[in-house]
Formats: sequence, C-alpha cells, structure tokens
Amino acid sequence: MSRATVTVVGGSGYTGGELLRLLLRHPNVEIASVTSDGLAGQPLHRAHPNLRKASELTFVPRPDAKEADVVVACTPHGESVKQVDRLLALGDRLIDLSADFRLKDPAAYRRWYGREHPRPELLERSVYGIAELHRDELRGATFVSGAGCIATASILALAPLVRAGLVDTRRILVDAKIGSSASGLETSVASLHAERSGVVRLYAPAGHRHTGEIEQELTVDGARPTVGLTCHAVDIVRGILATAHAFLKDGVSVEDRDVWRVYRQAYGQEPFVRLVKERTGAHRFPEPKFVTGTNYCDVGFEVDPHANRIVAVSAIDNLSRGSAAAAVQNLNLMMGWPETTGLGDLGLHPV
Repeated sequence: MSRATVTVVGGSGYTGGELLRLLLRHPNVEIASVTSDGLAGQPLHRAHPNLRKASELTFVPRPDAKEADVVVACTPHGESVKQVDRLLALGDRLIDLSADFRLKDPAAYRRWYGREHPRPELLERSVYGIAELHRDELRGATFVSGAGCIATASILALAPLVRAGLVDTRRILVDAKIGSSASGLETSVASLHAERSGVVRLYAPAGHRHTGEIEQELTVDGARPTVGLTCHAVDIVRGILATAHAFLKDGVSVEDRDVWRVYRQAYGQEPFVRLVKERTGAHRFPEPKFVTGTNYCDVGFEVDPHANRIVAVSAIDNLSRGSAAAAVQNLNLMMGWPETTGLGDLGLHPV
C-alpha cells in the first residue's frame, strides 16, 4: 500500500499534537479525522498553535471518528481498554499510545497498576512498539502498543548489555530525569510554574509503573531482571535523561573497547540510535536538548572499574521518541514503508 489514511483518537493533548505535526508532513499519510470531544468543531491550531496554517482539519467528537487504514489512540491510560473494540473496528490497524496493552503478563499488570486487566486476552495480541527490539513483529502487525517514554530510554540504554550477558540482572538501577510535558495537560499544584520552575524533584523513588516494561523487555531466555527505577522531575519541558547503573557479573571484566563493540553490534545499523561518547568537549555524553523534536535516542556509557559497573546513559524527547515519533516509526513498519519515512528531522543547536 503506497498511501494510508489515519484517524487520531484523542488528538488535543501534547502527544496528539506531536503526532499530528509528524503525520501532516508524512508523504504517505492522509489524516482522515482527529477526535476531541472538548474541542469538537474547532481547528487543530486551537489546541496546537504550531499547526496554524498546516491543516484545514477540525476536531470531531469521538462518535464521528472516520474509519481509516490506521487508528492511533492518544487517549489517557485506562481509556483505550474501555473502547478497544471500537478502536479495533474503526481501522485495519491500531497503534495505542496508552499504557493499557504494554505488559504481556496479567500478573505483571496487576503488580504495577494495582488492578486486574479488563481484557487480558488482548495482551499477547499487541506488539510492544520499540522497533530496535521487535522490528520483525512490527512488520505487518495489526495491533501495536506504544512503549512508555521512561521505559524506552531505559531499555535502549540497557538492552545490549543484558543481551551480551555482561551484567548482573539481579540488580540494575535506573535514575530517570524527565521534563514537564510528560505530565500532559492535567493540572495539579506540582505542575504550577511557581512549583515546577528550577526544581530537581524526586517524585517516584520506587514503584514507577514503567519498571514493569523495563523488566519485561530485558528478560532473556525467561530470566526476568530486577530493576530499581527512580524518577525525578526537572526544569525542562521536553526530554528524558536515563542513567542506568549495571553491575558486572562476577568474573566479568570489560574495557571501553569491549562495551563499544557490544553497542556497535546492537545499534551500528539502527537509523535512530546514535552512540555518543566523546573524550573531550562540552557534549561528551547524551543530552536531551539535542534530540528535541526527533526520533533519535542518543546512547552513551562509561566503564567504572572501581565500582565494577557500567554506567549506561540515554537521552530522548519524551513526546517524540518516547511516544509520537516512535508511533510513526512503527506505522512505517506496519505498512511496509521505509522505516525512516517522515522522520528525517534533526535536532537543533543551540536550543
């Protein structure tokens, strides 16, 4: 299929806006409809001012969503599962960007979300949307679940080390720092400018739900790792910096060149993963600001022989690589198009 129609369900939030920004420039996509019950009848730029003059489309209420080749759901967590039958019937293919179908094990869902999954029979049907790990499954898939943003950054930093058998999977620690756009449009005292400006705030010392995704995707040959995830809110709008501490297995000794080899084997041919490790200069390791608005994940590392660990670092834009741009990458694979179609933007410098 050379072209496809796409309906975006729940298009008025930050993720919806980022997705529309990409789809409107995608050469193979025609947007059939964009839903928003609260903004029905209003132009897209009412919610997304950067899209002014980019489209004549207006939001439509959810019942008026048009059938399409692909449906992308940008609904809040817990909402997609309630309307999944309607979403699946609305298009030939579904990409769900909520957390509702990311975990394949109902017990893991119960553990990390504190309730039973309403539709456990659908969990195995969806493909987890990180192309670097599931490219073959994504080709021709009809149901894809977008990965969590913190999970994406953490998994891409750690997967090569785990799969190479270098690190002790019984104790992996991840410290993630994330910008304010990850909170979406929901308001709270914590999201007020007066409370958010200038902060480095620990908001999830343990128990973050993306831990389940990281452990799921780092499982090798049935051996599920134990990951400790800690999350901080920092004074940026977009971006995630994930710093992972992976301790070497007993008896394993590595040098920089060994770890370089592992990462190059994993990502050397990947179009959207860049290895960043410079000896000198201001930008020696990944930084979120340089991937803003792109589908890139920048990955770096440092070997620490003193503590017998590898510090693995990754940077992504939570709205792009962590959600909307990854959805477009998955869409390309689902449709049999070149994987990079519509995703050629580079980051800006300086920002």
